Amino acid sequence: MALTPIRRVVTGNDERGRSKVVWDGPSPGAHETQLPGAGGKVTGRGHTDFWVWRETPPRLDGAEDAGTWDDEFPCPVGGGHLRVVHWLAKTAESPPNDPYKAPASHGRTWDRGGGNQYNRSYMHKTRSVDYGILLSGERVMELDDHTLTLKPGDVVIDVGAWHLWDSSKTGCLMAFDMFDAEFVDGPAGTAQGNDKPMRAPENRQLPPGVKPQRRVVAIDREAGKSNLVGDGPSPDVRVDPARPGFALQRMWVVDGSPAKIVYETLHLPEVLLPPSRGSVLNVFTFPPDAAWEGKAGEREVRAYFQAVGAPGACSWSAQAPHPYMQRTRTLDLCMVTEGEIVLVLDTGEVTLKAGEIVIQRGTQHAWNNRSGKPAVVVIASHDAA
Repeated sequence: MALTPIRRVVTGNDERGRSKVVWDGPSPGAHETQLPGAGGKVTGRGHTDFWVWRETPPRLDGAEDAGTWDDEFPCPVGGGHLRVVHWLAKTAESPPNDPYKAPASHGRTWDRGGGNQYNRSYMHKTRSVDYGILLSGERVMELDDHTLTLKPGDVVIDVGAWHLWDSSKTGCLMAFDMFDAEFVDGPAGTAQGNDKPMRAPENRQLPPGVKPQRRVVAIDREAGKSNLVGDGPSPDVRVDPARPGFALQRMWVVDGSPAKIVYETLHLPEVLLPPSRGSVLNVFTFPPDAAWEGKAGEREVRAYFQAVGAPGACSWSAQAPHPYMQRTRTLDLCMVTEGEIVLVLDTGEVTLKAGEIVIQRGTQHAWNNRSGKPAVVVIASHDAA
């Protein structure tokens, strides 16, 4: 059984500065893991790289496919990556869990056992901040003080915490945007500051068709022990009056590189655009365009971009292929988690389904939902050069 092919669309600009598709197909960065007891056969376990950057801010130009670059775990020093891990359900060949042991250092990673090579990772810690998005299957996240079951679409913000992944029930595909972090107290990597974790307001009403977006945040409050900071819906939801059923649910903000190990970041003002050398993680629900087409003109579109702090991103034009065309100097890692949506570019369009991934490199674009149901896209935007 080979690794599940995952479609990846990479955008760029042509010689006239118009957005286009550069690559479209199964991501070539697939790396299978040979497992003991598998008889040397393809196992279906491993990871697929989608994009790698070795410096912050990452560059948007260049003709090389950075999804094929050599990568390292947890990420290149000073950079980051987007990858999807493929894990298996428990089978007769699955070995028993290893006993816990004293933490072992592997450079910028540490582990203390408790896993196996099939469906349960070691309890480990990495010098990184990780955005984890479950694409399919089911996965259990074990911390020192909590055990959580994740379902497709759930988002985890792992702020340098000790954690373990267990996929033995069904197996899973899970995307990880991992980037370099700053541990000010050496390998302990404990929380800094006292920012109060934010919670969603009670009795909050979301737009019709919008589901609350689960956000799990984990950190080490003290050396060697991971803690659950929060598990609940996004505390900050932005809507667009011109598009009933639209929602932008904020997940996390990083305000520099390397990233800080902190309890909360949504008190920072950035919404659509990341801070310098930083990133923002948002979950977008796009309602069917048919529900609002013809009702959103220049004034309404510009009001939306103003409301999310990015007036300069708006590239509205009466001749544009979509009212909400936009361009930002960001590397956008886009994961469709629900429904079907069309990525509109200057020179064409691409229809995307749940589980497919777009690497957008500072290109003009819009999202067009031509289906009859909402579509959900998780987008990690990194400041780029």
